Amino acid sequence: MHFDIKEIFSVTLILFSIIDILGSIPIILNLRKKLGHIHAERTTIVSGGLMFGYLFLGTGILKLFGVDIKSFAVAGAIILLLIGFEMILGREIFKHNESTKGKASSIVPLAFPIIAGAGTMTSLLSLKAAYYQENIIIGIIINLVLIYTVLKSSAWLERKISPGTIEVLQKVFGLILLAIAIKLIKTNLV
Repeated sequence: MHFDIKEIFSVTLILFSIIDILGSIPIILNLRKKLGHIHAERTTIVSGGLMFGYLFLGTGILKLFGVDIKSFAVAGAIILLLIGFEMILGREIFKHNESTKGKASSIVPLAFPIIAGAGTMTSLLSLKAAYYQENIIIGIIINLVLIYTVLKSSAWLERKISPGTIEVLQKVFGLILLAIAIKLIKTNLV
């Protein structure tokens, strides 16, 4: 075992910046407003499952389906693009079936692609080439704790942030999300 505090810190920071759970607060609050509740536990577990799946099986799964990482990144970017449009325009693009409303919101679009999307997958596959696996695992676990904390406190955040501020943040982060999606598309189409 090669536990290295410096590597763990680096992996944690890289994943934290890619996942950007703090920047996703307006998206989380928007979903909470539409759906009434965010299942923090389910979303965190699904996100963790996806991240560990990417780490251990990512390349193999994509090869099995004949999909390269760039195509996967573009597909995730298109979903991010749609979420960005939804936030800016105030129109519902992701329709939620009444019977699965609370359950589906934990998976799409929260767990994938916002938390554990194409950027996270690409990052984990890149980190795997540069860092020891046990340090990456610890970095993922630390990020999952942070994700759970933010998701669990979404009701508190909604009470503390005024509706006008939430609306402005949604528009700003919607625009940032569009820019990130376009950058992902541009980077992976070349």
